[in-house]
Amino acid sequence: MKIEYLGHSCFRLDEELVIDPYKDGSVPGLAPLRTTGVKAICSHGHADHSGIECVTIVPGKFNFEIEEVPSWHDDAKGTLRVSNTIFVITKNGEKLVHLGDLGHFPDEGQLTKISKADYLLIPVGGHYTIDARTAIDICLAAQPKHIIPMHYRTLEYGYPELAEVDEFLKLAKEVGIDDKVEKLNKI
Repeated sequence: MKIEYLGHSCFRLDEELVIDPYKDGSVPGLAPLRTTGVKAICSHGHADHSGIECVTIVPGKFNFEIEEVPSWHDDAKGTLRVSNTIFVITKNGEKLVHLGDLGHFPDEGQLTKISKADYLLIPVGGHYTIDARTAIDICLAAQPKHIIPMHYRTLEYGYPELAEVDEFLKLAKEVGIDDKVEKLNKI
């Protein structure tokens, strides 16, 4: 599975599926998103995750299976922000989990669905989502083969209230999972 990081929480898989495209101007410092795919999906309706209009849908065979797992954008069952959808995506026996703007530790049912993924795309910036410590705890519980952090601030882009990825990477090293973490650059 080819995973392209387009910035913030947006990824494109095998040039077919775009996940959580951001709207123009919704993420400070990110250039407008213009990409293509056979399908685009959004974890929730906030502008930094729902820029469907920035994806040109092209004809083609869609080769992914997608399971939607309901969750929350906060730790108060959506009363502070909204609901969130976790996407469990499979293709040719590979499993990728995109947690969207997850704001809580998954319950037992959710954890079962996201566990043992080949790739876990997890928010780590805190404030609007889980923080680095909770992200580490989820990684330890879910046991993915590869971990890809997302939804954090860099020197070039991101919300100022988000933490940088370094806090997550430091904790990953401390608990011995840093060899599973993949840092991606925006393409």
